[in-house]
Amino acid sequence: MPRLPDRLLPGRPHALGAHWDGLGVNFAVFSAHASKIDLCIFDPAGRRELMRMELPECTDEVFHGYLPEARPGLVYGYRAHGPFQPEQGHRFNPHKLLLDPYGRQMLGSLRWSDALFGHRVGAPRADLSFDRRDSAAAMPKSVVTDDAFNWGDDRPPDVPWDRTVIYEAHLRGLTMQRQDIWPRERGSFAALATPPMIEHLHRLGVTAVELLPIHAFLQDRFLVEKGLRNYWGYSTLSFFAPEPAYLSTGQLDEIRIAIRRLHAAGIEVILDVVYNHTCEGSETGPTLSWRGLDNASYYRLIPGGERAFIDETGCGNTVNLSHPRVLQMVMDSLRYWATAFRVDGFRFDLCSTLGREGNGFDPGSGFFDAIRQDPVLSRLKLIAEPWDIGPGGYQLGRHPPGFAEWNDRYRDDMRRFWRGDSGLRANVAKRLSGSGDLFEHRRRRPWSSVNFMAAHDGFTLQDLVSYSERHNLANGENNRDGHGDNCSSNWGVEGPTGDPRILALRAALKRAMLLSLFASHGTPMLLAGDEFGRSQRGNNNAYCQDNEVSWLDWRLEESEAGAQLQRFVSRAIALRHRLATLRSPDFLHGRTEPLPGLPDIGWFGADGEPLPTEEWHDPQGRVLALRRACLAPGPIPAEPPQVEVTLLLLNASAERQIFRPPAPSLDWISALDSSEPDAPETLLRSGSVTVAPRSARLLIAFLPAKDSSP
Repeated sequence: MPRLPDRLLPGRPHALGAHWDGLGVNFAVFSAHASKIDLCIFDPAGRRELMRMELPECTDEVFHGYLPEARPGLVYGYRAHGPFQPEQGHRFNPHKLLLDPYGRQMLGSLRWSDALFGHRVGAPRADLSFDRRDSAAAMPKSVVTDDAFNWGDDRPPDVPWDRTVIYEAHLRGLTMQRQDIWPRERGSFAALATPPMIEHLHRLGVTAVELLPIHAFLQDRFLVEKGLRNYWGYSTLSFFAPEPAYLSTGQLDEIRIAIRRLHAAGIEVILDVVYNHTCEGSETGPTLSWRGLDNASYYRLIPGGERAFIDETGCGNTVNLSHPRVLQMVMDSLRYWATAFRVDGFRFDLCSTLGREGNGFDPGSGFFDAIRQDPVLSRLKLIAEPWDIGPGGYQLGRHPPGFAEWNDRYRDDMRRFWRGDSGLRANVAKRLSGSGDLFEHRRRRPWSSVNFMAAHDGFTLQDLVSYSERHNLANGENNRDGHGDNCSSNWGVEGPTGDPRILALRAALKRAMLLSLFASHGTPMLLAGDEFGRSQRGNNNAYCQDNEVSWLDWRLEESEAGAQLQRFVSRAIALRHRLATLRSPDFLHGRTEPLPGLPDIGWFGADGEPLPTEEWHDPQGRVLALRRACLAPGPIPAEPPQVEVTLLLLNASAERQIFRPPAPSLDWISALDSSEPDAPETLLRSGSVTVAPRSARLLIAFLPAKDSSP
C-alpha cells in the first residue's frame, strides 16, 4: 500500500460511495443528523486501524473527502458522531465501526460480539444504554474497487416476456453437490457458468436463471447460536457488495465472467433483491451501517415514539423509501448491478413494502415512479413479490405496469385442483389463461403473472406429493415455522415409501402439474431440482439449512425416475417454445376467430360441448378441456402462416376420463401425455381421447390459414 497523506482534501459530494479516479479515492456518505464522520483506513488484512481522518466537508447532508494516492484494494470503514437519543430516533455511537452503505466489496466476516451493539446488551435500560467498546475487531470492512472490465461483444439475450421461462435457484445449493465441477468452485458464480451447468439449462430450455439473494448478508446471531446458518440470504448487510462466500476467486470479475458466459448461451440472469429491510433488525439489533450513520433517515420509525421501528417485514425494521436519499440508495444499487454486472432483471422481495407511502401501499409510490421512468431499469425484467405482513400488505395484481408478480393464487388453485379438491374448475380456468381477473387492467399482459407450482419458500414439487404436513424440526423452532397449509397430500404414506402404487401416483401428479404450468398463459417459473424430483425431506422453510437438505442432489438425475421426469420437463418446455398458443402475449376472450367458427379460446366438458354456466361451479367438476387457436408462422419461413390449435385436457379425478374433442373435427396429434411421459407425438386415430386418472394431455392440430372453414 502506498504511503498516504494524513489529511483528506475536500473532494466532492457525488457520487456516493468510494470512487477511484486514477489518482486517489473520493469518499462520500449521506447523513442528515451526524455532527461529523470519520474515515478509518485499515491494513490490507482489515485487522489493524492505520489512520482515522475526519471527512472535511459536508454538502447537502453528504459528508465527503478525497484521499490522494489511495487505490483500489484500500480497506476502510466509517465512524459517525452525533446525538445518542433513541427516543428521537438517533443512535450515533462513534465506538462502532460502520460499513459504507455504498461499499462495493467486503473483506472479512462478522464475528458476533456484544461490542457490535450501540447499546449495552442486557443492561436494565436496554437500548437506551450506551456501549463504549470498539466494534472494529468484530466487523467486516469495505474495500475500494475498480469496476473496469472488458465485456467484449457481450449482448444481453433480451428474451421477450412471453417467451421467458424462469429457473429459480440458490447459487450455492445449485452446485455444491455437482461432482463434475471443481470442489473449490462449487457454490460460487464460477460454478454457475461452467459447461455442465449451461448444458443442463439448455437441455431444460429455460431462458433465465433467477438467483436467491447474492448481496452480502448476515449470519444471524440466533442461528449461529443454534449451530445453523442463514442459507437463503434475506438478511442484507450490503446493497452493493456481493456475498464473499459466493466468489471462489475473491474477485468481482468472477460475477461478470459468469454473466457474460450465460449471456453468450442466451440465458438471462435475474437477481432476487431485498430492499425492504436490513440485517440490523429492531431497536435492540446491532449497529453495523445504516443505524449508526443515520437511524432516523434510513428506517421507518413509529411517529411520536421514534425509539421503536415500524416493522412491516417481519424482520424487525422497514427501510424508509419515502426519504429521497434512501430511495436514491436503492436506485443507485439497482443501476450498479444493471450496468457494472449487466444483470437482466430483479425480483423484489416483499415488494409491497417498497411501494408503501404514508397512507399505505401505493402503485404510484416514489419507488415505482423512479423505476418506471429510469432509462436503464425500466427496460429490465422487474418481478414483484406482491405482499408483506403490514396492514393491507397483500397486493397481488395491484402493482404498476412494467412489473410481473409472483402469483400465489396460481400456485394454490392449481395445487388444490390436482389434489382433487372440489369446486375449483372456474379458478383453474382463470389461472390457465393468465389470471386476467387479477392482471387485465392498465394494459398489462398475461406475462405479468409469474406462475409456479413450487418456489424456494415452501415445499418442493416432490415434497408437495409426499408430505401432508411440514417437517421443520431441524430449524430449531419446534416445527412452528413455515406455512401450515401447503395444499399438499402424501397420497397414503408420509414421506418416502417403497409402495409402487403410491410412487406411480406421485410421479403422475408431478408430471400433470408441470404440464399444466408450461401450458398456462403467463410466465412459468421452475424451482431448481424439481425437474428431477429433489426433496427437502418435508422442510417447507429451509432458510437455515445450508446442507444436503437444501442442496440439489444431482444423483437423482441418474435414477430412472429422475431422468424420466427431466425428459418430460424438457419436452414440455420445448412445446411451450414451439407453440404460440401456449404463450399468448394477449388475454384471450373468445371474441377473435383465427378461422370462422374457431374462437381463439374456448372451454369444454368431457363431452366436447361448451361448458354450461351451471357446471362451472359443480363441486364435483374435476375435468376440463381448454382449446386455444391462433395464427402462427408456417413450419418453413417461406411458407404461408397457418392456424395453430391446441387442446389441453385435464383430469384431476381418480378415474380415467373419455374426452370427445369439440367441433370442428380436426386431425389431432397427441403431443404430450403426463400418464405416458415417454410416448412420442402420435396422430390420433379415434374420435375420442382417453386421459388417465390425475393426468393431463396436450393435443395439437394445424390448419391452412386461408381456408374459409376448418
